[in-house]
Amino acid sequence: MNSLDRREFLEMAALAGIGLVASETVAEARPAAKALDLTEKTVVELSAAMQKGELTSEAMTKWYLARIKAIDLKINSMIEVNPDAIAIARERDRDRPLKNFKGPLHGIPVVIKDNIDTADKMKTTAGSLALADAPTPAKDAFIVERLREAGAVLLGKTNLSEWANFRDNASISGWSGRGGQTRNPYILDRNPCGSSSGTGVAIAANLAAIGIGTETDGSIVCPASINGLVGLKPTVGLISRSGIIPIAASQDTAGPMTRTVSDAAVMLDVLDVADPGDPATTASGKRREHVSYVSYLLADGLRRTRIGVAREFWGRRTDVDAVIDAALESMKKAGAELIDIKFPNSRKFEDAEFTVLQYEFGYGLQKYLSGRGGKYRTLDDLIKFNSDNAAREMPHFKQTIFESSAKKGPLTDKEYLDAAETCRKYSREEGIDQVMNENKLDAIVAPSNAPTWMIDLINGDCGSGYVGSSSLAAVAGYPNITVPAGFARELPIGISFFGRAFSEGTLIKIAYSFEQATKARRMPKFLPTAA
Repeated sequence: MNSLDRREFLEMAALAGIGLVASETVAEARPAAKALDLTEKTVVELSAAMQKGELTSEAMTKWYLARIKAIDLKINSMIEVNPDAIAIARERDRDRPLKNFKGPLHGIPVVIKDNIDTADKMKTTAGSLALADAPTPAKDAFIVERLREAGAVLLGKTNLSEWANFRDNASISGWSGRGGQTRNPYILDRNPCGSSSGTGVAIAANLAAIGIGTETDGSIVCPASINGLVGLKPTVGLISRSGIIPIAASQDTAGPMTRTVSDAAVMLDVLDVADPGDPATTASGKRREHVSYVSYLLADGLRRTRIGVAREFWGRRTDVDAVIDAALESMKKAGAELIDIKFPNSRKFEDAEFTVLQYEFGYGLQKYLSGRGGKYRTLDDLIKFNSDNAAREMPHFKQTIFESSAKKGPLTDKEYLDAAETCRKYSREEGIDQVMNENKLDAIVAPSNAPTWMIDLINGDCGSGYVGSSSLAAVAGYPNITVPAGFARELPIGISFFGRAFSEGTLIKIAYSFEQATKARRMPKFLPTAA
């Protein structure tokens, strides 16, 4: 992480009202002026405070940087802070009185996952030491361009499960060779899930206003739910993937990770723009006319909705069932009609999904590395680097997925084409689409996660024995949003709403109404271990 000198840090700590005290939370200091406290503030609240002249982007940015300095040693969520963040914030403050106001993200600090290109002083490495000295990307990822155009302040990059958790079958979520191990802020010896581990933890711990993660299958939904956040995995093709280190074009997408549904909607309004560099975002007939997602933030959004309850995800853990059953009761009280459903074909694409990912990973990664330049341009190059640097890159797990993916052929292979068709058929036509059409549903609901597992450097992600509900929407390329639903003791449990392609507005409406009815999120306590 780029360091701050002691004088500047003390200045920021005084401004922010942060005291470096021996406690599990950050205590307020007593500066001469009233202490600034931005914990749990929404984008709308922060933007309104700046509009009224009660807050500056510079003060806000310094507050978050001071908070990172004070508490990220506990959770290790940030892989790097932006050395230009304060300068950018000052520029945003200068823009405001000149009527160069850029919208609700103007001056708002945001963190992004370290697999998203930035053409600045920060690195883009996917957590791998192999890319630590690679050339700086020639241009920002398209979504980073959108954030800058919207006036956001890029505060830093977050740690992740190395290579977005696609290096080895025995990987440890939240660990990367470059960044080390990210920890869950609710209980520090627990796993943060991944692969967007750092973004989930940083936003949960109020180290930034908002964040961006990426998902292939569960990499937004799982760390968001396990860290008590809202996580929105959009339809593949809604948000550009240009300049994002890939796994699989058929499933990859970026998406917001926030503390509230309203913040996710604000971010999606900025990011939902067609990109000529990503054909999925311009495919004929796929995109719908853009309507502001903020307009879907309706407190009574559950009224008269028909929601399918995916019962196959019940009966696995009584603590999870209890939380989600209570959530269903809240939905009924808010006016939703609940219909029990099942997906008879949901197990038929499991092997096919992994086959598709391996083929698309090898192809997509080589294309990215060739465009990026540098010493390592193929998957075989990376495999050799990891082997040559095993003590640093493979102290806990190997690279079996890298090795199996490197053996796959071109995307014209019959094995790939058959697997891709299996995935489409059983996740879409005979999966989500069929069940929603037959039952006339607006959305489907399921538990997002079980209580997170211990960090285990020997066995890897042995998990809690609970399989989350992300795969159906992920394989289909359809949208999914998770919202805090409650707790199993001190660990967050999320609830997922997913549905048809490009139904983000409907899902936001339902999720926001549920959030307003339940208010289930609470701040982490940074407990060292379970009581």
